[in-house]
Amino acid sequence: MANHIVLFEPLMPANTGNIARTCAGTNTELHLIEPLGFSTEDKYLKRAGLDYWDKVKITYHPNLPAFLETLGENDQLHVVSKFAPRAYTEVDYATANDHYFLFGKETTGLPENFMRQNEEKCIRIPQNDEHIRALNLSNTAAIVVYEALRQQDFVGLEKTHTYENDKLK
Repeated sequence: MANHIVLFEPLMPANTGNIARTCAGTNTELHLIEPLGFSTEDKYLKRAGLDYWDKVKITYHPNLPAFLETLGENDQLHVVSKFAPRAYTEVDYATANDHYFLFGKETTGLPENFMRQNEEKCIRIPQNDEHIRALNLSNTAAIVVYEALRQQDFVGLEKTHTYENDKLK
């Protein structure tokens, strides 16, 4: 079982860098669906990801159909959107399958026809839609992947750690 964050045509290097950092800290694979709105050599992308880029498994896909072709029969696709009919907490992520969390482009989300064809796979983070248009992409990715990890009992992660200069010791 593995978790995957999939970004459809991301535009903002800082969001992608922050998501890469979350991936490094959670052993989550990152998939980038092209075209990207930036170069992966971008200094802002590197700054946001700091020195964690070598700790992230990143796979590039030329387009959405090419990404979808890589999914296995037992893989579970979760389409994250503010338009989804159910909350992300209503899904069981503790299954032994790989879980792919697909996020849309920051400005326009995912294509409407794709969303309609996959409505049963759509999940949403509850928010006050009267106050904001959408949550930040990198925050949303972290919220969703940590719910999956919580249900999976944080397999492969340290629940606690003792540091040399531990402030609580």
